[in-house]
Amino acid sequence: MKALQYPSVGAAPVVVTVRDPEPGPGQVLLKVTAAGACHSDIAVMEMTADQLSFPLPLTLGHEGVGTVAALGPGASGVSVGDSVAVYGPWGCGVCRMCAQGKENYCLRADAERIFPPGLGEPGSMAEYLLVDDARHLVPIGDLDPVTTVPLTDAGLTPYHAVKLSLAKLVPGSTAVVIGAGGLGHVGIQLLRAMTASRVIALDVTEGKLELARTVGAHEALLSDDKAPARIRELTGGVGASVVLDFVGAPPTVALAGKSVGVEGDVTVVGLGGGALPVGFGTLPHETTVRSPYWGTRSEFAELIELARQDVLDIHVETFSLDEAPRAYELLTSGNINGRAVIVP
Repeated sequence: MKALQYPSVGAAPVVVTVRDPEPGPGQVLLKVTAAGACHSDIAVMEMTADQLSFPLPLTLGHEGVGTVAALGPGASGVSVGDSVAVYGPWGCGVCRMCAQGKENYCLRADAERIFPPGLGEPGSMAEYLLVDDARHLVPIGDLDPVTTVPLTDAGLTPYHAVKLSLAKLVPGSTAVVIGAGGLGHVGIQLLRAMTASRVIALDVTEGKLELARTVGAHEALLSDDKAPARIRELTGGVGASVVLDFVGAPPTVALAGKSVGVEGDVTVVGLGGGALPVGFGTLPHETTVRSPYWGTRSEFAELIELARQDVLDIHVETFSLDEAPRAYELLTSGNINGRAVIVP
């Protein structure tokens, strides 16, 4: 089968031919119908050899949707022909976190070298994907695979982040979304669908700000050194109740700290390497700063149900498997409007 692989440290991803996978005990083989490209993939490809914790070459793609092609011995819970989405952050299944469905915070994953598909295990940017266990699959029925596949990360990650702050996203509150790209434009829609909060979106390009307005942001501002003062002005001087930073770079994290109000939440989702100092007097009183990872299995099922209500408008640009290297070039340069999806 064809697969898009990251072959070696510092190399560009390439389309290669590899052996078709076969499901072992408890495993499920999917024929991939859509795979998502993500900045996390770029982060992997920017790691040094010392930073990588898994061997190369690696088939990319941690966002995956497919139809069940075959079941390994003992596998159950899905049937051949089912259309399913893949829950990506695989865990051991038995630790106290996994027992709660929080496999994104599995306590044994590092020690047992359990990796997500595309982030250590062979990923979804191929004609077939091998899934370790049927518990990591959620049936999607007649949902469109192309617009559903971003939900596996670009939807689940902001969904988890929004849920962490639901108690503060009440009428009269303000939520700031920094970065209106792949995750941010979904986060805006989730805030509108799940809360009564006013949503202010920040980005550095007018194209992304227009996307933010299109998907429901009440205000869309340039992400610059004037943004915190403008947010204070829009909130009557009190600052934001919640700031979701989908960039996570040093300038955006600093902006988040200047924009949040008393008892506010700053949630750093992006992988930009920024850090926000926490201490008495450095932030408004009782500010909570978080850096969450992905989401839980139950949240993923909830998100798919939300998608069935047709309240999400996921903006995608599609590419064939042969065009996938070009998709990463565009993603790296910031020229993808929404989410890049590979259709094998």
